[in-house]
Amino acid sequence: MSADGSLKVALAQMAPVWLERERTLWKMAAWAQRAADADAALCVFGEALLPGYPFWVELTDGARFEDTFQKSLYAHYLQEAVNPARDLAPLQELARDSGMAIALGCMERASDRGGHSLYCSLVYIDARGELQPVHRKLVPTHEERLVWAPGDGHGLRCHALGAFTVGGLLCWENWMTLPRAALHNQGEDLHLALWPGNERNTAECTRFLAREGRSFVLSVSGLMRAEDLPEELPFADDLRPLLPAMSANGGSCIAGPDGHWLVEPVVGEERLILAELDHTLVRRERQNFDPAGHYSRPDVLQLALDRRRQGNLTLRGDED
Repeated sequence: MSADGSLKVALAQMAPVWLERERTLWKMAAWAQRAADADAALCVFGEALLPGYPFWVELTDGARFEDTFQKSLYAHYLQEAVNPARDLAPLQELARDSGMAIALGCMERASDRGGHSLYCSLVYIDARGELQPVHRKLVPTHEERLVWAPGDGHGLRCHALGAFTVGGLLCWENWMTLPRAALHNQGEDLHLALWPGNERNTAECTRFLAREGRSFVLSVSGLMRAEDLPEELPFADDLRPLLPAMSANGGSCIAGPDGHWLVEPVVGEERLILAELDHTLVRRERQNFDPAGHYSRPDVLQLALDRRRQGNLTLRGDED
């Protein structure tokens, strides 16, 4: 971060070691170190990258009830999922040592909900290495609903980073009007749109999000190729003939607050994308449109955000 309000960012478009948490985590740490070595103040990874997106569901009749194959794969997915407070120490240490914030998509195994359901979550580690409240995706999409649970508003919040205010949403949440408005009204001017990885999403959505919010938008995607299927993965032999050569082709990109491309979608390759963002451009574009300021009507329309972490159990009488 520079004194003039500019911010260097890194978009890590990489493939996971699919469905293997530890190997994927160490790969992510290596990529984040590259970003830190390039003096980035923020490094961002795609949706569900740790340990990987459930591409198998639509390829294996995932809605078949009481199916042994689906149960076994889910059990493995759950085993490889992430407890953010326990499993992200390498990234937290790197963030603290380098003074670089890190945002990532992971499959969260939520201990506060019993530990056996999965949430598609966005984790923000600040430049001190501290975990901020985790955002759990509000509405899983299509086949995701067979393996992910719906989240809540607890992590729907923004974070200060230099001159910028950073917020983020996951995949099709970026089409949801009210979550976007919730971030706008917290002062967001740097939006992180995390995707599992396909240009068809980022090419359509990124510039619109930037123009609507008069914000910089980083659309960050993963990559998934048939070659990324580990040999040791349970059921690898069953999945290998079903997976296409490219399940996720990336599409990571950056749009400025006027809606123009800073970096057009990068397709079909792993790449660390670096860019310098100038906060002056945000302030210039807010002159004629500020979605939470002079171009809003709180006397007519207001939004209520419930930030309570939703759960089923309230404990009383544990003082002893």
